[in-house]
Amino acid sequence: MSKTYEFFYGEEKILVETGKLAKQAHGSVFLTWGKTQVLVSVCSSYERKEGQDFFPLTVDYKEKFFASGKFLGGFIKRESRPNEREILLMRIIDRPLRPMFPEGYDFDTIINAQVFSYEEGKDPEILAGLGASLALLVSDIPFEKAVAFSKIGRDEKGFTFNSLENSSMEVVLACTEDAFLMVEGQAEEISEKDMLEALIFSKNHMKDFFRMCKEIQKDFPFKRQWALPENKDLVLTESQKQKIATILVESEKKKRSLLTQKIFQEILMDFSEEDKKQVKNLLEDELSFLLRENILKKKLRIGNRALDEIRSIETEVSYLERPHGSALFTRGETQVLSAVTLGGKEGEQMVDTMLGLSFQKFYLHYTFMPFSVGEARMYRGASRREVGHGNLAERALKMMMPSQEEFPYTVRVTCDVLESNGSSSMATVCAGSLALMDAGVPLKKPVAGIAMGLVYDSEDQYAILTDILGDEDHLGDMDFKVAGTAQGITALQMDLKLEGISLEILEKSLEQARVARLKILSIMEKTLSKQRSSLKEGAPLIHTLNIDPAQIGLLIGPGGKTIKALQEKYSVNIDIEEQGFVRIFGLQAEALADCKAEIELSLNGPTINECYQAIVVSLKPYGAFVDILNSQISGLVHVSEIQDGRVEKVEDFLKENDIVTVKVLGKDDQGKYKLSIKAAK
Repeated sequence: MSKTYEFFYGEEKILVETGKLAKQAHGSVFLTWGKTQVLVSVCSSYERKEGQDFFPLTVDYKEKFFASGKFLGGFIKRESRPNEREILLMRIIDRPLRPMFPEGYDFDTIINAQVFSYEEGKDPEILAGLGASLALLVSDIPFEKAVAFSKIGRDEKGFTFNSLENSSMEVVLACTEDAFLMVEGQAEEISEKDMLEALIFSKNHMKDFFRMCKEIQKDFPFKRQWALPENKDLVLTESQKQKIATILVESEKKKRSLLTQKIFQEILMDFSEEDKKQVKNLLEDELSFLLRENILKKKLRIGNRALDEIRSIETEVSYLERPHGSALFTRGETQVLSAVTLGGKEGEQMVDTMLGLSFQKFYLHYTFMPFSVGEARMYRGASRREVGHGNLAERALKMMMPSQEEFPYTVRVTCDVLESNGSSSMATVCAGSLALMDAGVPLKKPVAGIAMGLVYDSEDQYAILTDILGDEDHLGDMDFKVAGTAQGITALQMDLKLEGISLEILEKSLEQARVARLKILSIMEKTLSKQRSSLKEGAPLIHTLNIDPAQIGLLIGPGGKTIKALQEKYSVNIDIEEQGFVRIFGLQAEALADCKAEIELSLNGPTINECYQAIVVSLKPYGAFVDILNSQISGLVHVSEIQDGRVEKVEDFLKENDIVTVKVLGKDDQGKYKLSIKAAK
């Protein structure tokens, strides 16, 4: 039967309808916030796949263009592949929900969220996150704890809840009633203390949502029965455990990987083919147990590294010859090569979404090649993971990018991961920052990033790790990436394998990350402390000017004739924005200056008391008519203004097509320019 629930999220009322739409799904809810409406459904298989050894959870989010009364741009008018914004939200919903499922639950599970109606200011992403949690609660899937999602902003009055208008930060928080699950977003150098206050502020606004969830759980108490696959009572011997312990002494990833394969194969040979899958899980569990024991009891990590120790860092700029800027950043066995391209409007990234059409003048592309982790497979294009990692690095750097008035270029940063063993996304932030400064981009401040880990046993026994390795990420409980300047955080992302962490652990992690970030920034500073004073050879130079928007048509000319002629004449590219902001790109400074002068002259006319080159077009008894070069502006040089002394015949001093220098004296009563040759001398 259909039933509607309601709750206040901050000061906004949200309605949740169940039992009316998508009734064949295992759970579905229809959420309404103002005129924004989102349907979220969930289905989970009742049979597990043979050989399944992971939890196959998939989140799908789709924004329908009709929801905002818009057509999809381009030739194809049907929504198809998810855009980057949709992919990022899928990841945001997936990550906090995944650890909330029971351990060992490995049935195919699909969460589907679709936006059917959109009102500006009522964020459908919030409804999609809340709806995913609610759809699971009303289903028979064994999911017991409600998870809330919110966005935190900050304006001149303080923190804002699910409102990002005029905001200097955008942080997404996912949490249960008593613990933090996931944090991701960007900010303008927010301090660690203020970030914690923002998270507490947001969590305090979620109480009514959790109240309603308890009401829903009373109405939907039934959960399906399931059981873990039965296993034999197999155990490892002490000698086998000692062999596994030697793996953690090896600090080099490639050698450790080969050693792991060798030891695992040796141990597996002692068991039957039927038992090998279970034994392999036992080996993984033993390796995880030993790593965690070493960290918690001995305070030692893989290769005997200290808990707060950062691996060795090497930085180099201008590594590539042709790009406008480049940098190579190596931290331990993680290496990123970054390149920067500067350009104009032709380089802008067009983004067509349900919210409307926009153009990005700064963007970052992150590529994770299989060879970076020693895998022999083809690269088939950017994965969801690559999109997420690239977006995190882009956010971190974007907050420190100069304004378009200060640096009116389109800027593309590309970051290729050449080697990976832990937090390539934070290495991307460091490499990208150095490459931007190498290109002469006036970053407000250099940016660096670090990934923190966690090994958790209880609130009294846990260890926070600085600069985690891939194995520590895989076998640990947290991946907490924090990027920023020496003054504060510009981007962060926290993922957990636990059902939440306390505020105390979050606070300690942020402080430990701050200390590490300062150390990395000091190392980067030794290579390049600020942007180069000039652009590199081959980088486009730029001149800018502002014109009256009413003059844009005049500058473009009929069919683009005028602007095309200017571009061909001076070998430049000219971009014009609707507000009248004009950017002229080229490789020759003199040509740029001449082009700018011609545009100003043709649009605004000559300046009184300034001198210009002109061509004589006709002679009269009373003077000569001339056209000022590079414009369509004419004027009269009166016979008395040709030279000092009396001029009997104009023809004695001038002839048609002569090039002369004239000074602008002013305008006559009819608005015609009065010019002088003798005054120009």
